[in-house]
Amino acid sequence: MRPVIPYVTAALLFGLGVYGVLRRRNAVLVLMAVELMLNAVNLILVTADTTVRAQLPHGGQVFALFVIVLAAAEIGVGLAIVLQLYRLRASVAVDEVPLTERPPTARPAGPAVAGVAAGTDTRPGSAAGTDARSGSAAGTGGPSGSADRPEGER
Repeated sequence: MRPVIPYVTAALLFGLGVYGVLRRRNAVLVLMAVELMLNAVNLILVTADTTVRAQLPHGGQVFALFVIVLAAAEIGVGLAIVLQLYRLRASVAVDEVPLTERPPTARPAGPAVAGVAAGTDTRPGSAAGTDARSGSAAGTGGPSGSADRPEGER
C-alpha cells in the first residue's frame, strides 16, 4: 500500500474541516467540521500505524480509539450546548453568541420620599421602615402598581 494516498486524503479532510470551522455560522455545521478534522486525524493515525512499525504494536489504532471516544464526548457536550443556545436565543448562529456576560442595567432612580428610603420615617403614626405610599415594609414586594418598579419589572 502506498501511504501517500491516505495522507493526502487526510490532509484534504482536515483542510475541509478547518474551512468549515472558520467559515460556517451555524453551530451544528461547525461541530460537523470538527468531526471531519478528527476523522482526518484518525486516518493519519491508522495509516501511520500500518506503515511505520514503531516501538508500540498497534499504537496508532489505540490512539484512534481514544480519538473516537473524544469525538463522541465532544458531540454529546456540543449538542447539549447548541440545544441550550437554541432555547435561549432561538438561533444557533455562532457569531450572535455573546462571549461576555452583559452587565446588569441600572434601574432608573424613581421619586424618593425623604426618610422613607432609609427606613427613618419620623412622622407620627408611621412605623419605621414602612413605605408611606403603600404601607408595606420597604424592600418587600408591595402592591403591583408601586412607583418604585414599573409594571414589567417584577
